[in-house]
Amino acid sequence: MDATNTATVERIDGRDAGPGSLPAMLTVHEVARMLSCSVRTVRRLADSGRMPRPIKLGALVRWSRATIHQWVSAGCPLIRRVRS
Repeated sequence: MDATNTATVERIDGRDAGPGSLPAMLTVHEVARMLSCSVRTVRRLADSGRMPRPIKLGALVRWSRATIHQWVSAGCPLIRRVRS
C-alpha cells in the first residue's frame, strides 16, 4: 500500500507548493501592486509606522500576505504612534 502525503507544503521561497496558490510572503513590488501605489510609498509607509513592518530574512524583505490583508480590512490603521 502506497501512502501519499496530502498535507500542504510551503516552499522555502514563501510560495505554497499547491497548484494555483498565492505566495504567503510578499515582495515590496507585490505589496505596492496590492495597494495600488509605488514601491517608494510602501517603503515610506513601513518606515513611518503607518503599515505593518516587513519581515527580514537575511537580505530579503517580505510582508506576510495575511498581515497585509488584515491591515487593509481594518481600514489601514496606524501601526505605531509617530513621535512629535
